[in-house]
Amino acid sequence: MRFRGRALLFGFVIAVMAVPGIALLIPRFLVLNTLGLFDTYTGMILPMLVGAGGIFMMKQFFESIPREVEEAARVDGAGVFRTFWSVVLPMARPALITLTILSFQGSWNEFTHFLVATQSAQYETPTTGLARFVSGGLGSGTQYPLKLAAALLSTLPVAVLFFCFQRYFVRGANAGAVKE
Repeated sequence: MRFRGRALLFGFVIAVMAVPGIALLIPRFLVLNTLGLFDTYTGMILPMLVGAGGIFMMKQFFESIPREVEEAARVDGAGVFRTFWSVVLPMARPALITLTILSFQGSWNEFTHFLVATQSAQYETPTTGLARFVSGGLGSGTQYPLKLAAALLSTLPVAVLFFCFQRYFVRGANAGAVKE
């Protein structure tokens, strides 16, 4: 959608992407602590839901959809929401699945956020648990088979998710949408 301040908002998203994640650890902890979300599931999940990279990716995808498709839906009597829901969103399925897989992988492999957002062992994630496991009793010895088995088990869910949805990576988004 075209609206006033669109370029400024996009510039803000790009600026957020330019800030290294490590520079936001202390502010993230302070915000979570101030809002009472420290050491809760909400504090673990809420900051991971939306990222500037995902917004950028979806914006670029939606801009690749031809205007003629939206105009054809408007001519047929569809409103803005109906056009988005019935025409544009089904075309965006490959991008949404790609974003879902990348977001899941990023959240699954995230270490620093969960290190800052939680303290008790009750909220331990596979990444923080693996780090404790390797640096704890296994850190002093050379028990590489156990370390590698733990790393493999933590990798399996992301690999299974990718292989289940890999066919969506190669499909074209708007193949055949507009007749030339």
